[in-house]
Amino acid sequence: MKNYDYQKHLIVTQSPIKDALGKLNELGFDAIVFVVTHDFKLLGSLTDGDVRRGLLEGLTMESKVNEFIQKNPKYIQRGTYTIHEVIKYRDSNYRILPVLDKEGVVVNVVNFRFFRSYLPIDTVIMAGGRGERLRPLTDELPKPLLKVGEKPIIEHNLDRLVSFGVDDFWITIKYLGEKIKEYIGDGSDKGVNVKYIDEVDPLGTIGALSLIKDFEHDNILVTNSDLLTNLDYEQFFLEFVNSGADFSVATIPYNVNIPYAILETDGARIKNFKEKPTYTYFANAGIYLIKKELCNKIPVNKFYNATDLLEYLLETNHKVTSYPLRGYWLDIGKHDDYKKAQDDINYIKF
Repeated sequence: MKNYDYQKHLIVTQSPIKDALGKLNELGFDAIVFVVTHDFKLLGSLTDGDVRRGLLEGLTMESKVNEFIQKNPKYIQRGTYTIHEVIKYRDSNYRILPVLDKEGVVVNVVNFRFFRSYLPIDTVIMAGGRGERLRPLTDELPKPLLKVGEKPIIEHNLDRLVSFGVDDFWITIKYLGEKIKEYIGDGSDKGVNVKYIDEVDPLGTIGALSLIKDFEHDNILVTNSDLLTNLDYEQFFLEFVNSGADFSVATIPYNVNIPYAILETDGARIKNFKEKPTYTYFANAGIYLIKKELCNKIPVNKFYNATDLLEYLLETNHKVTSYPLRGYWLDIGKHDDYKKAQDDINYIKF
């Protein structure tokens, strides 16, 4: 997903209304601009309708944009907004909203024609593995950079998360990590922030979170980098929030069909039986949501898996939930998986 150039929606205070009309004309279907101070603090919004009303009230083409603006536009406050607020705006047909930092500075503009949501989460992508089972493909290239279709696995994951409005990313790296850094960079070409955690020693599937002290949000999404999925991240996060969970695991329903009548017994005594039953189990999909404060429970700079944290949270009576993944999911761990990903990529609805 390419960077959405939000600055095309901004115009500086006291600009001629002719300049604003030029911007509105260029924006076409997305015709709204936000008037900002010289240090990008929001003053108001302006649409074609605001210009027409101003001219009908006696303003002229020589007037300044400030005389036409709506002074109390809707906006999203970075660091304090909720997913319910985002959904309410989107469902109320507020298609384009500025995002402000705590100082009132416009730091982004969300256009719901291009973004499915605007999730208030940080995302950690685990990309430090060796990819032994995919050798020799991974002898000179880290597994996350293996291409599926026209782009690397990790970029499929990054782009899908960006489409849900995730701004803040951390990528954990170890094996050939410099190549991942070189390819992804700082995220600016996608309009997001990407930072890196270098694992000197392997830290497991969640241990690297102990090294991150400046998360932007209160909730963290952790995902393996070698997955191919069209998971609905908004629904995953919404259920996490609504359930009051401390930790949630995306899971893959796995059905086991038994071709026999299964007897339920108490010793030698038969209590019941089921004719050719189907049992459903839930496998770990390698995608988690966690409250930020629980990162303090992860040992610092030590090997620690997500399953270790899961076990601790269950033992200490924290609320841990499962989110059954209803879409496409593939763990690209072996050559057969990689071939399947190449076959599937043109048919997956992202």
